[in-house]
Amino acid sequence: MVLLNILITGTPGVGKTTLGKELASRSGLKYINVGNVAQEGALYNGYDEVYECPILDEEKVVDELENQMAEGGVIVDYRGCDFFPERWFHAVFVLRTDNSILFKRLETRGYNEKKLGDNIECEIFQVLYEEAMLSYKEDIMHQLPKNMPDELEDNINQILRWTEQWVKAHNPCLVTWWCLFAHLVDTASKYL
Repeated sequence: MVLLNILITGTPGVGKTTLGKELASRSGLKYINVGNVAQEGALYNGYDEVYECPILDEEKVVDELENQMAEGGVIVDYRGCDFFPERWFHAVFVLRTDNSILFKRLETRGYNEKKLGDNIECEIFQVLYEEAMLSYKEDIMHQLPKNMPDELEDNINQILRWTEQWVKAHNPCLVTWWCLFAHLVDTASKYL
């Protein structure tokens, strides 16, 4: 059976973590926050004084995640995506947020003026969407809005429907077996 891997990406503050965790809890897929993995494994190669954050060692992150990605059944959450191997993902979801909403979210996080401005500019110019488009096949790319709380539910339902279709298309034996099982249960219930 082929297990699905999903990437959720987008500018910081668009709601990747909220969506990823909730999607994992409803789908049974494993949630991986790359920022947390990097922090736990000290997968850095320096510190950026301007943005006041550690610099991710992308090669170490890829090495750290390789086995989990090969097993499948994973949701990966990270703001960038061009360093992940294309073969890892069956679907890439880029979250987008209105600039005024994003500004408030990042301001609440305490981002310095430069970091805040650059992230807003990144969202305005769709930098991460373009990065994803250059890194992955167009047919696995999806762009989702994430401005209001009710959009979270819509996005989860949309991804779950897509996931169900993907599983049916890529695991025909599983679908055939499940249909046979459902038929047997239905038939047996008539005689009980």
